[in-house]
Amino acid sequence: MTDDVGYAANEDKTMPAVCYALYLLAFVTGITAIIGLIIAYSQRAAAGPTMESHYTFLIRTFWIGLGLMIAGGVLFGVGALLAVILIGFPIMGVAWLIMGGAAIWYGVRCVVGLVFLSRGEAYPRPYAVIA
Repeated sequence: MTDDVGYAANEDKTMPAVCYALYLLAFVTGITAIIGLIIAYSQRAAAGPTMESHYTFLIRTFWIGLGLMIAGGVLFGVGALLAVILIGFPIMGVAWLIMGGAAIWYGVRCVVGLVFLSRGEAYPRPYAVIA
């Protein structure tokens, strides 16, 4: 029987760590997550099972986070249009809550992924929405 921990120790953790760093740097730059996504897609096929789970987790984090931000942005735009008749202000508030919650969710997922990566462990549920 093979030992998964021993196998994970042989896998290179550098590129997943770079992807996580680029994702977190996107809070400042707004664009580096796309570079991290490209790296994750390009490295996933050649990775071992432990690092593949991190790449899958990173890819899903990007797309789900982008979807939440787009939904919040659309809702904010609708609220801005309806602000003329004052009903838009609560809608814009809900949009800000969605986008703020998505940003917190995104950051927590990146930090949790880094914790598992630093231990040399596979991410246990890369297809889960909640970290």
